[in-house]
Amino acid sequence: EKTRHKPLVKSLDKPSAFITKHYKVWVVIFLVLLFPSIYGNNHTQIYYNIARSLPSTLDCNVANDEVKAQFDVSNMHIVMMDRDMDSKQKKKMMEEIGNVKGVKSTISMSSLLGPTIPESMIPENLRSMLQSDEYELAFVSSEYESATDEVNEQVKAIDKIVKSYDKDGMVIGEAPLMKDLQDVTDADLVNVNVLSIGAIFIIILLIFKSISLPIILVAVIEFAIMLNMAIPYYQGTSLPFVASIVIGAIQLATVDYAILMTTRYQKERQNGKDKKEAISIAHKTSMPSIISSGLSFFAATFGVACYSQVEMIGSICTLLARGAII
Repeated sequence: EKTRHKPLVKSLDKPSAFITKHYKVWVVIFLVLLFPSIYGNNHTQIYYNIARSLPSTLDCNVANDEVKAQFDVSNMHIVMMDRDMDSKQKKKMMEEIGNVKGVKSTISMSSLLGPTIPESMIPENLRSMLQSDEYELAFVSSEYESATDEVNEQVKAIDKIVKSYDKDGMVIGEAPLMKDLQDVTDADLVNVNVLSIGAIFIIILLIFKSISLPIILVAVIEFAIMLNMAIPYYQGTSLPFVASIVIGAIQLATVDYAILMTTRYQKERQNGKDKKEAISIAHKTSMPSIISSGLSFFAATFGVACYSQVEMIGSICTLLARGAII
């Protein structure tokens, strides 16, 4: 008929037979790659600075680089404290903050005026720049860049000092924001993984009424995710913070391929086939569907990864494309 054509891939029986016949080889490969995958997954570098994921030719990045080169601009933290705090306490607090590792300088109302000039002598329009009805601002210049381990430790130390003088005081700015983002993301990553694994485990448990199958299927998918996430570590590259969350959720959903083959395997076993024959039939019949679906997903994501100039999008699509192949 005119609406029919010859299949592009005539038969996958031989590759399928080769895979099922040499299953011990795949078990050995799994065991060999297991530890490197776990180690690499746990040591892949994650960055939280969103500006890093944008093209370096973007106007804002070009301007920031030029300003840093010309004026040696520092990272600035802002301390919000109680306006009615004793002036001696304010001075003592800023001196302690100034002694924190990596702090270049501090600026506050007391440091600008000195002990001999009362605040009441300062014009209201100038005082309002640093004071409101409830709060007073002070500035801390840091030599560290945002979203680094050094600045996170610095912000933590400064916040501890501020809280010791004013329990309602806060440290705000770009670096504290990035630190909060990292803390929230790390917690979200754990929650997403636990909830995803738990939900899929329960679904498979209810469908197949088996304890061993959910453990096996989820373990295999988790291994694939760890292998995918470990590759950037061995390549010496870092990933944006959202990548691990996206991959953990989307790639774990590929357990439906395993469910497809497991369902066919159980059907063949119920029809009286032995284990080897049942798995051979299940693998052979499921392979075309899995390959066509996986390659379609690979083609869509790989194209975006090659074309996108935004590193965050490119990294996520690269992981998704590689995950489809794995």
